[in-house]
Amino acid sequence: QAVVDFERLGEHAAAFQGHDVGFCCLGTTRAKAGADGFVRVDRDYVAQAAELARAGGCKHFVLQSSRGANAQSRFLYLRVKGEVENQVQAVGFDHCTILRPAVLLCKRQESRPMEWIAQQFLGAVAWVFPTVYSVPVETVARAMVACVLQPGKEKVKVLENRAIHELGKA
Repeated sequence: QAVVDFERLGEHAAAFQGHDVGFCCLGTTRAKAGADGFVRVDRDYVAQAAELARAGGCKHFVLQSSRGANAQSRFLYLRVKGEVENQVQAVGFDHCTILRPAVLLCKRQESRPMEWIAQQFLGAVAWVFPTVYSVPVETVARAMVACVLQPGKEKVKVLENRAIHELGKA
């Protein structure tokens, strides 16, 4: 494990050398980092990490994005997620898998009251509609690994929430 300074990511290129696969789940919130900080973390850091990974020999990059990601969106969150998806695809990996989960169900150390309320509600809804509105983070992690162990022929594969559930069960 290498600890890097994302503000000086280029100085840590050696940490990205010699890996066949790259997994990226990097992200923050607008509330925590402000609009500019959110863009810097969720788009700029991710795109730079992808470029360093490719330069270091990475063949398959797996990016956790978000349901609804769209570079043309009027909503900052979805627009930034769409922009970074486009940037990562443009890097030129042999394989690029993008996962677009819905609301992530997980336990957090920090307090996010509105997210907690949404998770409680969506956790209950998941009993009736298990693949529509949410996904446990453990399922996303299993799907990320599975897509690398069972790569398809596609250069770019986008997995929406239902596909993440299905692959995460395998």
